[in-house]
Amino acid sequence: MPGPEFRPRPRRSRRGAALTLVFAGVLATGAVTDALPVDRPADDHRPLAAGPAGATVDPDAVARAAADAVAEGGSGTKAAREVVSRSGDRWGAVYDRDEYARFQQTLDGEYTGVGLWAKRSADGRVEVARVRPGGPAERAGIRPGDRLRTIGGRSVEGRPVTEIVALLRGDERTDVTLGLARGGRAWTERLVRTTLSAESVTVERLAGGAVKIRVSSFTRGTGERVKDAVADAPDGAGVLLDLRGNSGGLITEAVTAASAFLDGGLVATYDMDGEQHALYAEPGGDTGRPVVALVDGGTMSAAEMVTGALKDRGRAVTVGTRTFGKGSVQMPRPLLDGSVAELTVGHYRTPEGHEVDGRGIVPDLTPADGEDAEERAETVLSGLGAGS
Repeated sequence: MPGPEFRPRPRRSRRGAALTLVFAGVLATGAVTDALPVDRPADDHRPLAAGPAGATVDPDAVARAAADAVAEGGSGTKAAREVVSRSGDRWGAVYDRDEYARFQQTLDGEYTGVGLWAKRSADGRVEVARVRPGGPAERAGIRPGDRLRTIGGRSVEGRPVTEIVALLRGDERTDVTLGLARGGRAWTERLVRTTLSAESVTVERLAGGAVKIRVSSFTRGTGERVKDAVADAPDGAGVLLDLRGNSGGLITEAVTAASAFLDGGLVATYDMDGEQHALYAEPGGDTGRPVVALVDGGTMSAAEMVTGALKDRGRAVTVGTRTFGKGSVQMPRPLLDGSVAELTVGHYRTPEGHEVDGRGIVPDLTPADGEDAEERAETVLSGLGAGS
């Protein structure tokens, strides 16, 4: 999902600015870029589609299937989806024209939906991860931990992320009925979709003088907001960079965010069409203040790229649990009927060459059972000299 400012094909340039990541927003929020290539995570902590890691699909075969279907009066989108679903490409997806247009809206931190995020639990069921304050879901009393069973009367079990996002999304002021469960209670809730803004960066002053910078996604402008937050932090104050639940976004924004803590140097490498490329941080970042990056299983994609860069380069102590493990790169391809296919074309690696796809990033410190991860991170940050 591409952005007009990134049309050129990536070259072996120092900045690698053409590469972008796209995220599907953990079920309810999603985003797309308008750039080549893209990297989109799934909706839960495991891929929903089968297929070995690294499986790809012939883009020409997808395009031919769509064109043939249109010529015969059928749906090019449906035909393309069938080819992708059979290919084993775990992260490949096909969006119709309207879905793609709605996804592009999220580039500016806006989306039309009901204001909930979801994840797949250990037993394979889909549950609400969090709700947006003031959004339709919160007003209806939906809470984190509620099980999401159906959307519009259709079961979510086994559905790929693109279908679930499409079911939750729609035009403003249209309604959608969710089937939910909590404990022994099952019920339905009718919600009216609305346009919501997603503030990607929030800043909080912690006890002792440290600053917590929470980054929920990498939409347009996020990187500069992170840099501004670091620049505005008191001299010597440590930074707790909270990337938990961050489902990814534009990689140009992720590189800019990493640049807040680096003085140039490598952020990541990626391969595409058999060629190796590199992404570099901007010079001039703050390399002095202590940094702790807080991550979890919902830290995906572009957020994993930032985590890997700060960890490998010794710029941050990472605390939390293993990250999601989404390091594959998709390239969007327009189809004859106006739909867009995103197909896997390569994978990225951290500065030390570690693969992320299917593996995730293991943090430096993992909280003990029952220990609060954020409290542990603040303790670590304090020990590094935060606020001194």
